[in-house]
Amino acid sequence: MKTKEMKITGDSKAIVTNQKGIHEKLEEVVNRHLQYPSKKPYQAHTQQAFAEIDRIVQAFDGEIILDSCCGVGQSTRLLAKRNPQALVIGVDKSAHRITRNVDELKEQDNVHQVSNFHLIRADLNDFYRLVVQAKWSVAQHFILYPNPWPKSKHLQRRWHGSAVFPELIHIGKEIILRSNWRLYLDEFQQAADIAGINGHINTVADEEPMTPFEAKYVASGQTCWQLSLSKRF
Repeated sequence: MKTKEMKITGDSKAIVTNQKGIHEKLEEVVNRHLQYPSKKPYQAHTQQAFAEIDRIVQAFDGEIILDSCCGVGQSTRLLAKRNPQALVIGVDKSAHRITRNVDELKEQDNVHQVSNFHLIRADLNDFYRLVVQAKWSVAQHFILYPNPWPKSKHLQRRWHGSAVFPELIHIGKEIILRSNWRLYLDEFQQAADIAGINGHINTVADEEPMTPFEAKYVASGQTCWQLSLSKRF
């Protein structure tokens, strides 16, 4: 899902949608994807990136945390700092975002000596399927502030309406999503319920924003929400 980098200011506009509630075709779309898994050919750059990080994962004897749509990697670094025993992997489709020089993040790395993370450029539509095939044991899977695609006609561009949802939903003993659009999380929660996974939604109360998006939404006076999904393997 595409994102756009923004400076941390308090001018973020509220999401506008032509939907009045959960999409009327959500259940139909989710069930179709659960019944017919994606067979789309893998992109070469994602296969190569996955092969490289998979060697690291397979050699690591510890907890794996996946940070999807990580952007510039602020959330990846924060998760690594908060979980020093874990290997944290941030994935974003934009090479520009993951290689972007963010001074405050570099300084944070130096201060806290954060080194237990990797930033990977890959298409998550392929990456998720490769993770499932490789049987990664992911403890936590974060999807923070994905593009909401608020127009009704764009349901299948949202993660819960995408063809890779069946793989996505099975990555992580715990899946954590955050959004400033409550309807996005309501839909994802219902899609997860269709797949047999329960969850709950709360407001975000962190003092330290996990992403530049979160900081901007908070500065704009918007409520940020978190959906937590837990399951047993």
